[in-house]
Amino acid sequence: MKYCLHLTLLFLSSIIYAQNLPGTKLKIKKFHGDIVLDGVLDENAWKEADVADDWYQNFPVDSLPSPFQTEARMTYNDEFLYVSFVCYDDDTPDVVSTLRRDFSYAINDNVSFIFGPYNDRLNGYFFNVTAIGAQREGTVSSGGNGENAFNIYWDNKWYSKVVRYEDKWIAELAIPFKSFKYKSDVKEWNVTFDRLDKKRNIKSAWVRTPRQFYTGTFAYAGQLVWEGPIPKASSNISLIPYISGGAFEDREVDPTDSSTELQTGFDAKVSISPSMNLDLTVNPDFSQIEVDEQILNLSRFEFRFPERRQFFLENSDLFDNAGFDSARPFFSRRIGIIQDSTGIPQKVPIMYGARLSGTINEKWRLGVMNMHTKKMLELGLPAQNYTVATVQRMFHEQSSFSMTFVNKESLGVTESDSLKYYHPSIFGRPTLEDRLRPNTYNRVLDADLVLRSKDNRWYHSSFLAQSFDNRNKAKTMSGSAFFQYSDRSLLANLGAFFVDKNFNAEVGYVPGSMVYPGQMGYYSEVAYKIYPENNSLLYSGPQARINDTYLPNGNLVDREFAIGYVFDFKNSANLTFDLAHIFQQLTFDFNPVNNVKSRKFLEGEEYRWNTISASYQSNTVKKMNFLLNSTYGGFYNGTNLNISGQLDMRFQPYVNIAMRFDYNNLKLDEDYGEAELFLLGPKLDVTFTDKLFFTGYYQYNNLTDNMNLNARFQWRYKPASDFYIVYTENYFPSNFTSKNRALVFKLTYWINL
Repeated sequence: MKYCLHLTLLFLSSIIYAQNLPGTKLKIKKFHGDIVLDGVLDENAWKEADVADDWYQNFPVDSLPSPFQTEARMTYNDEFLYVSFVCYDDDTPDVVSTLRRDFSYAINDNVSFIFGPYNDRLNGYFFNVTAIGAQREGTVSSGGNGENAFNIYWDNKWYSKVVRYEDKWIAELAIPFKSFKYKSDVKEWNVTFDRLDKKRNIKSAWVRTPRQFYTGTFAYAGQLVWEGPIPKASSNISLIPYISGGAFEDREVDPTDSSTELQTGFDAKVSISPSMNLDLTVNPDFSQIEVDEQILNLSRFEFRFPERRQFFLENSDLFDNAGFDSARPFFSRRIGIIQDSTGIPQKVPIMYGARLSGTINEKWRLGVMNMHTKKMLELGLPAQNYTVATVQRMFHEQSSFSMTFVNKESLGVTESDSLKYYHPSIFGRPTLEDRLRPNTYNRVLDADLVLRSKDNRWYHSSFLAQSFDNRNKAKTMSGSAFFQYSDRSLLANLGAFFVDKNFNAEVGYVPGSMVYPGQMGYYSEVAYKIYPENNSLLYSGPQARINDTYLPNGNLVDREFAIGYVFDFKNSANLTFDLAHIFQQLTFDFNPVNNVKSRKFLEGEEYRWNTISASYQSNTVKKMNFLLNSTYGGFYNGTNLNISGQLDMRFQPYVNIAMRFDYNNLKLDEDYGEAELFLLGPKLDVTFTDKLFFTGYYQYNNLTDNMNLNARFQWRYKPASDFYIVYTENYFPSNFTSKNRALVFKLTYWINL
């Protein structure tokens, strides 16, 4: 008995000893010479390097070492930072969905290097490679906490090689010091590594990380200790010129309008200091970006489509995190995209722009962006200038205070220009003196506070903002406060917000601004996880949420209360059930089916209904998997059956096929209308090589009476240099008659000066 107890204690002590806790040191030594990226690791630099080993699981459990271990090593010379991984494995086929750069992390066997070169546990970079060598890189913000903390839209030059063996695969990375910003006088960096073994659904990390947190969070990172001097950060200038052109045809006008276009411009990246970068763009062109995924929006609120333009996505966390969901002072899609008088989005050409971003020192960050758009008389718009600036002060280990200023200026507008600049954002309703006054500026000043405990369990976020313009002088503020606690079993949060009647963030996103004449409310969510001793079930547990919205007079106008239960399986499948009760008192006349032909629900009317929902995500390890959502219940004075989801098929790593669908069967009383609404979106993604890609996307939406075809070919002929050909066409669904179409090309070339 004593012998067994001794063995047990010895085993437990060895396990505890093997755990790498936050702050664990990893030394990095300089070597002289070159490393050949060949997946062999026979250079002396690798043999002498400190080893980051003893990796622990984060998923499906966080209490055991990974059954297939990983080793990471680091070294450097004057030009490159080198990282190598030995990922022990067997001959089980890898899960690798694509050869495309910026692959989806969640569905690929891959390994990651995450580091914070400012040693502030808030900001940094990550570099990933899959088991067949596809690359992915980006920036880390907010300490790696939250879905938006890892931004994959930062691109730069780096090199890698992956070689597969019977019992392992080895990856070597060479990252030029010129490719990222860092402080030469900082002797330690935050560093961690993680690995997703997707074929076994095991996620592991060098530093043991509780499973409720991302493995890339800096709260659970080690310290990279430089034994020698870090190469001095040097200035770097990169120029990325482009040339683009296309042929366009609009068949919705008579006679048909045909045109061609040829234009050029450039982006530039200039290192102002070792940790501060200036990005410039002149006559930017975004014709190569993927089209938005269409939606069936049956709500009263504007849908927030994601930003896809590269210039706005890089280093965007400082601006995008200002405010909260109830009111965001800045939303980059307000620049260069505007709704015309009929509500249809239109492109407004951008003439030039600049963004200065980076860290001033280990406690201060700065971001400033200025963009200038052209005059568009056909849309009733003058030339406009946009500025957003944020300064952030970090304190403690993962907390910060930020101030953000947003400014929009309409240039050259006078009181006599109401017919020339007729867009609703420029001239509003007449004043009491029956004069139309132009709204030539809109400004928002915002303050944000973020508090986070060292172990990430406690989190607080609050903001207070005020808007300024020509029209409104009172009731122009907005704010919120949010508190959250999370551990491996319990998640609980509570938030409150208010938006004054005249708070006007024209360059922001305030979803209730066109629905409520001012609003205030609260929201809360509670979820509890139960971990059974079960070979297939990871956890299950109840969840509940409530969201109330009131008018400034205290009148309740919106309430949604839901309770549910979730089952999360070890094979990555997920099943959720929800029961919801909805109450609405309408603040304006509205019909979700057809605002013109159908009878409207009237302002002041009250509606209550209940719904039941189920959602199932199948095992994503399988080459064919699916997501299926279904909701049935009341909808105002009628009913609605919704079935939506997506079917995915992988012919890895070369072909991915997806079918997105959304079906609504609306049946409203009397002459309020009824409709069957369909949205279908098949998508084909082909990676011929790691440099040649094709994407074809078709979308049918009978709510907007439109079919859209978008086909894009990309050739990455040199690192960070691309050639694109894009074809897009819109059709009438009834007879497949073309509405409009375009064929464009774009060539970019990255030059280091």
